[in-house]
Amino acid sequence: MDFPSFYMDHLAGGRLIIGLIASLHVLINHPLAVGAYPLLTWMEWWAHKNNRPDVDQLAYKITFVVFIVTTTVGAMTGVGIWLSTSLFAPFAIGSLLRVFFWGWFAEWLVFISEVALIMAWFLTWKKANTPEKKRSHIRIGIALSIMSWITMALIVAVLGFMMKPGEWNQTRAFWDAMTNPLYLPQLGFRTCFAFMTGAVFLWFATFFFTRVSKGTRDDPQRKLRHWIVYRLSHVVLVALLGTFLFGTWYWNAIPDAMKANSSVALLTQEFMSWHGKFETLLGWTVLAFAVIGIGGLGTSFMIPRWALLIPSFMGIWLLGHFERAREFMRKPWVIGEYMYSNGVHKDELAFLQSEGLLKHATYVKHRQVTDANKVECGQDIFMLACSRCHSTTGLNGVIEKFGIMYGVDKDWDSSGMEIFIKGMHQTRTFMPPFPGNDKEASALVAYLQHLRSTRQSLPGVQSVGISISPQAAAAAGAQP
Repeated sequence: MDFPSFYMDHLAGGRLIIGLIASLHVLINHPLAVGAYPLLTWMEWWAHKNNRPDVDQLAYKITFVVFIVTTTVGAMTGVGIWLSTSLFAPFAIGSLLRVFFWGWFAEWLVFISEVALIMAWFLTWKKANTPEKKRSHIRIGIALSIMSWITMALIVAVLGFMMKPGEWNQTRAFWDAMTNPLYLPQLGFRTCFAFMTGAVFLWFATFFFTRVSKGTRDDPQRKLRHWIVYRLSHVVLVALLGTFLFGTWYWNAIPDAMKANSSVALLTQEFMSWHGKFETLLGWTVLAFAVIGIGGLGTSFMIPRWALLIPSFMGIWLLGHFERAREFMRKPWVIGEYMYSNGVHKDELAFLQSEGLLKHATYVKHRQVTDANKVECGQDIFMLACSRCHSTTGLNGVIEKFGIMYGVDKDWDSSGMEIFIKGMHQTRTFMPPFPGNDKEASALVAYLQHLRSTRQSLPGVQSVGISISPQAAAAAGAQP
């Protein structure tokens, strides 16, 4: 509770921004950095070994695209994740920094190395015009591929930890956090998925960088296409099998309480009944990759360029849903069994429910609820306990939720709302327990009733400045 709230009301507090930036980053990082770099390095090595300058030139052309995308949008979204989480979820990112300090430090060093290597690899490609220089250049590509994978491997440890910390909850040891129960299955899943989608991307890019003459069987460009299609089809099929196996392992390792949230996580509450349709779409996605991979095994059969868009878009859809589900399924936790999604530590919950949330918050107008300040206190409580996931009247708006329960045109029973708020986590397991006392629950209801009539958006500190209670200012030795 020691951070002022940077809050964007109509975007559910800002979590949508975090999700969009993170999803875009993953969609670039996995297929291009983790998947494409090693495949392009392999193409360069094979071309050098077999004296195939056409393969080398094709690898260079595709690398140009990968280089531009990863060093611009990829790098910017990576920084954007840090900026957005620091603004909208400082309590969570602060805890993760303390737990994974040396892991983050290592990841930073690896990332800097990765950026230097991709620049060196691409910018010196044409200068590697002797066998000795070419071998050195290939070593740079190998180092780049390894560094790209290590970056993902370090981040995956954090992502797995946020869902299932495992032994860390008892030991508080760094290596227990790194080797959490979800680490290996998620790392295997993401690695295989990266190779599968990276291979399809290279396949698709090849069709743009080669021009085939119709009716000419001995066309060098046609032979080049056959060469890349045949080999990448093997990568797609093997990676597809690995994605399925590691994905199954990963699903089985997820806590049962989080699996219970899967239908809501995948399709939102309004579409829980579509859970079966999602499974059907998932099956079609797997089938699309399988058809593309099997189709490419025959050198006489050429997959048309437009057909590659099907697994490409389905891969984006699948990874996007995976990231959404992973983020939502762990609710009510932001760090499993340690910190709730509103920033309250598990061990602090009973204390705050007894003492009161406002009493121990710094950036609030009042520390005690009175009849005169009830609505203002309720607004601060909403900001502290609810705004990490809900807006007032916008995306995932709290007024809309209560309207569904109590009726849009009917009076809302305040006493019933108080009872619901204090016990909502029992019926909606993805919501954290209310972290305040009875007076504060009553104040929150008063604010919600006021909000229903006024429909006033709730501004964040970036708009109205920081509010500090007189008690907190006096304790700090400052003037209120």
